[in-house]
Amino acid sequence: MSNDKNSPAPALPSNFLRAIVEHDLAAGTHDRAGLPSVITRFPPEPNGYLHIGHAKSICLNFGLARDYHGRCNLRFDDTNPAKEEQEYVDTIIDSVKWLGFDYDYPKADGSVEHHLHYASDYFDQLYVMAEWLIEQGYAYVDSQSADDMAANRGNFNTPGTNSPFRNRPAAESLQLFRDMKAGKYADGEHILRAKISEDAMASPNMNMRDPAIYRIRHAHHVRTGDAWCIYPMYDYTHPISDALENITHSICTLEFQDHRPFYDWLLATLSKGGFFTLPVPNQYEFSRLNLTYVVTSKRKLRQLVEEKIVDGWDDPRMPTIVGLRRRGYTPEALHLFCDRIGVTKADGWIDMSTLEGCVREDLDPKAPRATAVLRPLKLIIDNYPEGQTEACTSPVHPHHPEMGVRTFPISRELWIEEEDFMEVPVKGYFRYFPPIGDAPGSRVRLRHGYVTECTGFDKDENGKVIAVHVKYFEDSKSGTPGSDNYKVKGNIHWVSTAAAVEAEVRLYDRLFTDAQPDAGGKDFLSLLNPNAKEVVTAYLEPGMVAAQADQRYQFERHGYFVADRVDSQPGKPVFNRIVTLKDSWVAK
Repeated sequence: MSNDKNSPAPALPSNFLRAIVEHDLAAGTHDRAGLPSVITRFPPEPNGYLHIGHAKSICLNFGLARDYHGRCNLRFDDTNPAKEEQEYVDTIIDSVKWLGFDYDYPKADGSVEHHLHYASDYFDQLYVMAEWLIEQGYAYVDSQSADDMAANRGNFNTPGTNSPFRNRPAAESLQLFRDMKAGKYADGEHILRAKISEDAMASPNMNMRDPAIYRIRHAHHVRTGDAWCIYPMYDYTHPISDALENITHSICTLEFQDHRPFYDWLLATLSKGGFFTLPVPNQYEFSRLNLTYVVTSKRKLRQLVEEKIVDGWDDPRMPTIVGLRRRGYTPEALHLFCDRIGVTKADGWIDMSTLEGCVREDLDPKAPRATAVLRPLKLIIDNYPEGQTEACTSPVHPHHPEMGVRTFPISRELWIEEEDFMEVPVKGYFRYFPPIGDAPGSRVRLRHGYVTECTGFDKDENGKVIAVHVKYFEDSKSGTPGSDNYKVKGNIHWVSTAAAVEAEVRLYDRLFTDAQPDAGGKDFLSLLNPNAKEVVTAYLEPGMVAAQADQRYQFERHGYFVADRVDSQPGKPVFNRIVTLKDSWVAK
């Protein structure tokens, strides 16, 4: 029951999760008639946008299912209607598919199994199981206030205190629970708690101290409307949903390690009631992704959006999947990143340079090249005929001649980068500088064009250099006989002022200046990088007028750029810098 859309990945180094799966396959642990032996799931809450950490989980869960000919379910944990919106459901589905995965699995008869699920699909079954737990003495309705419950729960050093309602008769708890469902009580007036053992409130694991499994919440649900005013808690819903979906390997991050004893207890207990047959799912934990120079807390990401510090969830500075996508990252780069960082049980930090290196590695062999001048300074070839142009050519990609050539004109007036001229050159500077004393100005080759010699420059009334003057050597054009006779160290890029495409270019960088902006109680907003976004008016070679949204290029010398998927218009592209050609943060 493999999914052809989730195409096979290259052979990967083993990790502890793969070792577990392979052991279970060899032992036949999850052999069941009509079902794959490996079924995983990705279970997001639809209360925000996914980020780079979720991309790791998506690649892990869908990747394991793909590689072991199983399936992976996409299941929304929609048990908190006050924070959930259809917008979040839609963007999560879109992100999973953009990463190259699907939850529709073709069957041998040509039909398709759809494995998009919602916890709300199981509300009726969850409720029935809760009633059974009450009847069997495994759950009770607690009527303490929230403050009293919190105080009686104790802490890591102090055992909890039993609720005065803990030994409430099962029949009374059952009637109260039914009245809660009928809407007879206000939010917080009662709550349903599990009773795992007689001494559960003394457990060193706080998650085993009579955990809440249902609460009253009078809120409209996106899918079930107003049919329910009680909603199950995550720790109760998650294992039951796994079991109902026949999940074999329930994979989550390390913060859920202390929740696993309740996961196991709940499924074992409900199995005794005949709700599930063995084997039930097993939970395994791996280390979450801690990436430098970002925050991944949903609360903090939402704060950045709501306070308009960024331009929305898909701002290219955000670590959200939609932000990375708009920035120009590719699914292949994110897959490479997830493969490269591996899967372990040890917490650690991954440097942002690893992610940036992956997108460079992915784009280098396939991104067409283009010329762009980001900080323009006019260059005037004084001895080049007015109105004349000549065609210059360059490979679309220097290592892939099959991609063809690009053509652009040279003319009397060009745009060059401001940094390609210095009035007083420093030692080792090989670009343009004017005659000094009896020495002539520097000689520089215009890439794919002529060798030129600087003869002077113009300034405005404020002393700013506004134009550089040169002369060209007619027999020096690149690719023509005799051009190699000119030996120069400087070689710069340029575009013709008459033919250039004027475009908005957004130079994005890391959002924070601190590698761990929310660690150790820091005020993450005080660590924002003021240079994380710079907008410039650039001049591009003429062929770039045809750039399509989401099309990626290497702007030679500057880095990798993408035509913005939202703001680019036909004939008027807007570009985002994906990443520079080299890591500019090495020494920072």
